[in-house]
Amino acid sequence: MLRRSMLFMPGNNPGMLQTAEVFGSDSVILDLEDAVSLGEKDAARILIKGALKAFDYGTTEVVIRINPFSTPYALEDIDVMARLKPNAILLPKATPEDMKRLDEMLTVIEKEEGFEKGIIRIHALVETTYGVETVYETIQMSDRVDSVCLGGEDLSVDLGVARTKDSEELFYARTKIINACKALKIDAIDTPFTDTNDEEGLLADTIHAKKLGFTGKLSINPRQINTIHKVYSPTADQITWANRIMHAKDEAEKEGLGVFSLDGKMIDAPVISRAANTLNAARIIGLIK
Repeated sequence: MLRRSMLFMPGNNPGMLQTAEVFGSDSVILDLEDAVSLGEKDAARILIKGALKAFDYGTTEVVIRINPFSTPYALEDIDVMARLKPNAILLPKATPEDMKRLDEMLTVIEKEEGFEKGIIRIHALVETTYGVETVYETIQMSDRVDSVCLGGEDLSVDLGVARTKDSEELFYARTKIINACKALKIDAIDTPFTDTNDEEGLLADTIHAKKLGFTGKLSINPRQINTIHKVYSPTADQITWANRIMHAKDEAEKEGLGVFSLDGKMIDAPVISRAANTLNAARIIGLIK
């Protein structure tokens, strides 16, 4: 699947849980952590449990953000939520040690519930300096990991720096996470843009993240989804160019050519791969058949 957008939704808000699928994000993250006060953790679990049993989220990936293992809520979060068989668990403040622990707990629960082993996936939310430095090891701790998400707000606190609009303070973390994800063939999801009234800022930040290599972006408001999707979806011109490349490739193969020219540009294996990826994304989104 494509994870262009992953939208956070408070786990203690019945209205948003009921309408989560209609906002159009590729994934929804039902939040038990930051969006839920300490006194409402139990109520949020009950609400999410009811929502997953009552509502059909269609093709939207359903992810549940649990509380960190450093809190007294994590174990119950995992025990209750995993038995509902969500698509994935979002592990906050991810580290290799916590990833190993979560993977082991999910394996036990899947066996107890008769689920297919590994059916519950994991997204790692990296938001500490230790988490950044050990991100490669964290991914390797479990073959359930489908993505690493960057949490810029908490990371800037751990760095002891101010969070800025241009996110210069996150450059090292961004590139380290991207490189680890690319090396291990999983998605790299950028930090949310927190000013929900600044659409131009969101657009610029998302374009910059894509240029660095991120495959999608976290979101904290449904209004941000269209802008994020615009950046992470192939344009009509890109689809046309990709189709031309693939057609020219077929013709070149008939002539026994591995490298060929199109409109004066050399087309080799990396360019062909990029074109194939563009067309695959367009098919998943529904832009082409």
